Amino acid sequence: MTTSSEYLTFGPPEYLDDHARPLAVLVHGFPDTPHTWRHLGPALVADGYRVVAPWLPGYTTPAAGPITVGSYVRRVLDVHQEFGGDQRAVLIGHDWGANAGYGVVNHEPAAFRRFVALAVPPTAALGAGLFSYRQLRRSFYIWFIQQVGLAEMALLADGFWESLWADWSPGYDPADDITELRRHVTADTIAGVINPYRASFNPEFADPGVADEAAAALSPPPVPTLYLHGATDGAIGAELLGDVETHLPAAGSAFRLVDGVGHFLHLEKPEEVAGLIRDWLD
Repeated sequence: MTTSSEYLTFGPPEYLDDHARPLAVLVHGFPDTPHTWRHLGPALVADGYRVVAPWLPGYTTPAAGPITVGSYVRRVLDVHQEFGGDQRAVLIGHDWGANAGYGVVNHEPAAFRRFVALAVPPTAALGAGLFSYRQLRRSFYIWFIQQVGLAEMALLADGFWESLWADWSPGYDPADDITELRRHVTADTIAGVINPYRASFNPEFADPGVADEAAAALSPPPVPTLYLHGATDGAIGAELLGDVETHLPAAGSAFRLVDGVGHFLHLEKPEEVAGLIRDWLD
């Protein structure tokens, strides 16, 4: 495993230049880092992929401008081009990485042959359930993030990330993940990290330069897609997902609710989740 301020890669460095291997791009979410793929990345290398897990914009350096889901879409497509991805490439995203993935496969559907989304379904699949009392309680942090200045201070305070992860993935110990998160998400970068939440509700925080990419993230994926969700997810309740298959229109798509795991399902049961992904990609 090799890490830098732009990517985390898996396997021997020479694998990245071996274009006989198809490209796999793994995209992290919030509040997380590319190290979230430390289990799945090596498994995909063993299956013959060259695996790149980019940092999302704003996580390692202060944002030079507004960061939105459209910025994430553009970042993923740039990684695909930089590493010479072809029609065999696959995309895997968790949380905001999943949101970005919907934008990627809609904006440039020929870039990736298959897409795996974890923990955030297509927006239309959630419907009115987003505004149920139970879900509004889970989503308190989204509304709190709209409080400019106050949110930055509160999110960086001791215990906030620990409590959020505990709510989202009950029983999972995120100490290593949060240690890595705190190394990068600081007072210098936090505003850029949370700006996509603000841009979702307030056009003052949007970037018109990637408006098309951001809009693409709202549409169902037009490529074969596997959607995985934890049955005890404390961020998006599993009870909202009764109609997911309708919003996975491409032939070969599938939805699987994974028992005994929450929002960070790929960390809670890494072997089971990796097995589901590898079997489906095969």
